[in-house]
Amino acid sequence: MSTVSAHVAQALAAHIDHVFGVMGNGNAYFLDALERSTDVSFTAVRHEAGGVVAADAYHRAGGGLAAATATYGAGFTNTLTALAEAVQAHVPLVLVVGDEPTSGPRPWDVDQIALASAVGARTYTVGRTDAAATTVIAIEHALSYRVPTVLAIPYDVARLEVGPVPAAQQPHLPVPAAPSAFARAAIDQLAGVLGEARRPFLLAGRGAWIAGAGDALGRLAEATGAITASTALGRGVFPRTEFDLGVVGGFGAAGAMELIRTADVAVVFGAGLNQFTMRFGELFDPGTRVYQVDTAPAATHPHVGGFIRGDAAVVAASLADRVVATDASPSGWRESIDLAPLRAQEPGDRIAVDGRLDPRAVAATIGEILEGSDSTRDRVVVSDGGHFIGWANMYWPVASPDRMVMIGTAYQSIGLGFPSVPGAALAKPDSTIVLTTGDGGGLMALADLESAVRVAGGRGLAVVWNDAAYGAEINLYGLKGLARGPMLIPEVDFAGLARSVGADGIVVHTLDDLDALRQWAVTPSADRPFLLLDCRISGEVVAPYQQEIIRVNS
Repeated sequence: MSTVSAHVAQALAAHIDHVFGVMGNGNAYFLDALERSTDVSFTAVRHEAGGVVAADAYHRAGGGLAAATATYGAGFTNTLTALAEAVQAHVPLVLVVGDEPTSGPRPWDVDQIALASAVGARTYTVGRTDAAATTVIAIEHALSYRVPTVLAIPYDVARLEVGPVPAAQQPHLPVPAAPSAFARAAIDQLAGVLGEARRPFLLAGRGAWIAGAGDALGRLAEATGAITASTALGRGVFPRTEFDLGVVGGFGAAGAMELIRTADVAVVFGAGLNQFTMRFGELFDPGTRVYQVDTAPAATHPHVGGFIRGDAAVVAASLADRVVATDASPSGWRESIDLAPLRAQEPGDRIAVDGRLDPRAVAATIGEILEGSDSTRDRVVVSDGGHFIGWANMYWPVASPDRMVMIGTAYQSIGLGFPSVPGAALAKPDSTIVLTTGDGGGLMALADLESAVRVAGGRGLAVVWNDAAYGAEINLYGLKGLARGPMLIPEVDFAGLARSVGADGIVVHTLDDLDALRQWAVTPSADRPFLLLDCRISGEVVAPYQQEIIRVNS
């Protein structure tokens, strides 16, 4: 059978190996063709948003082009929050959906093209004669611009017989552009500035990782003697960790942030410099000369004094070559300072003032356990959104940017945590997958708790920060005197919910209860179940990044 849906499935199969989603009327023929005529694996999730989230996590954890599918109408509209997140996080993803028939909308149809456009995703609609070619165009758009595209199959053409799949052209993808004459001149000038800097600082974000700039940035740091750091999504880009301060912004250690303010020259590679990274404008001292290297058309923060448009790897390599060519000596700044104490975070107390666990102590203990076991040292951390996001970022070491997947932060959403697990688990089949989520977001994503347990199995660990509240709202609006009732959540037994779908669930009231995690961590993954830790934490301990938000909004 060679239907329109088969043409889509086979053209897509040349560029992917996994599809995530929920089957329905609009994508049934596509999924049938995918199963019968390709080697692509389909992983079912339980909510359509979860399909996009799982595909997103699959890409971010290193799995290549992301692919998800949903039916038309309610199936498609259920994907919109996850689709908006993928758009704002620049994730190349193809979402295959059913759509209204070519004869016009039925009573239950909505304008899906308009809805996708509203969140920033372009739609390509396949026809009877061009399904394979249109699929390749959608793939090319997703990869070239690093954005999700929607590939729509009208209901009345999905099962039409259209003959053999034609030979489709390969997507034409751009290569990193060589620096322009203006950029080359700016690189020469910046090389001179770095060669004379006494306290040079290099900051890298996820864009630098995507560009493959790690080695070039390492050479530049060696040539200049720069101290380095990264954004939350860029950790591990720089090869010399002994000279790295870790995460900048609200997740960074106080001592590290104080040192950064003493830099005389700072160069930022592949980082958007949002308000959180920049600590609401306080990351750099007004006397610091700040330069940014990015593919964006212009600087993304007003504190940037010099901007070079270009690929992070290409520009970093050129800068390193030019600094070396000047025979300038490295500054020696990084060797003159013991950085280890500056990276230390507050350890917290075992029990907070309200008698519940101090989340800082819980996070530190979990981090030590995960680092101390061979079976969990190789791990990917996936994070939902909410007040708790600081704890994993501050206390759990991460080896590289593809091992910290934060889905929801770009769009400031919660409730995307549990479906992140299957995507990361399939992208990194030998790694432990550690989810960090709150009780509010955890309840919102509960449909895909089963998906997480089913796919990750004994490689999966979920940490639920259960403070019986929407913590960010408590901190922002409860402190202003607004009614607290809508901000509260009855204390939910997440451990019991986990057990109901085949996992092991542990309620953590004291640090001693984490002995269950110690035992789990030293057990081979094939011999242990998925583990969920229901951590009953205090809402009285406010994360430092949240304190910055409170200060700015006061």
